Amino acid sequence: MKKYLILLTVLIFASCGSNTAIVNSWRDPQVTVAQENFKKVLVVALVKDEASRRTAENRIAASNPIFKTSYQYLNGTNLDLTKEQKLKILQDENFDGVVTMRLVSKDKETNYVPGTNTGLYYGGMGGMYGGMYGYGFGNWYGMYSPNFYEPGYYQETVSYMVETNVFSLKENKLIWTGTTKSEYASDLGQTVDAIMQTVVKEMRKDGSLPPK
Repeated sequence: MKKYLILLTVLIFASCGSNTAIVNSWRDPQVTVAQENFKKVLVVALVKDEASRRTAENRIAASNPIFKTSYQYLNGTNLDLTKEQKLKILQDENFDGVVTMRLVSKDKETNYVPGTNTGLYYGGMGGMYGGMYGYGFGNWYGMYSPNFYEPGYYQETVSYMVETNVFSLKENKLIWTGTTKSEYASDLGQTVDAIMQTVVKEMRKDGSLPPK
């Protein structure tokens, strides 16, 4: 059986480092990713920081040989080329698909996490405190006070809205797009994993990719 033309399904990773959800998506009803039979796909991470760009692109490209990083083909040596000239580079290199990721927005939210009051268990003089006779206040307070009350605090959460697009170079058009919202994880690679896993799940749901 021919290698199945599945774009992105290889990106279902076992672990995700961020809480990610789909916000919205759209697919071309006339074309599915599976029908396109992609054999060589360019991965483009549109971020200002070059190190982050390479980290994101490398993460996806490492998952399967069909994915190639854009910085190998579209870099500082050809920034001044027209879009037609850049497209010709991809055609000459036999690319038939492109996946792009673009940071749409970055939002900070501050939430108050209330404290907890564990209280004390008053079991009666013959209960819990039966073995406490003879203890001074310092002993009693030292035993219970650390667990009695945990103060509340403010927690800042950073959320990223990321747009992922799938283009067919053969058709020269967009065939799928979706926006995800992710709470940032400490590891950028894990965040990319989570985004792509969410994208794959949505594409299976809307029929762009075949079911498992």
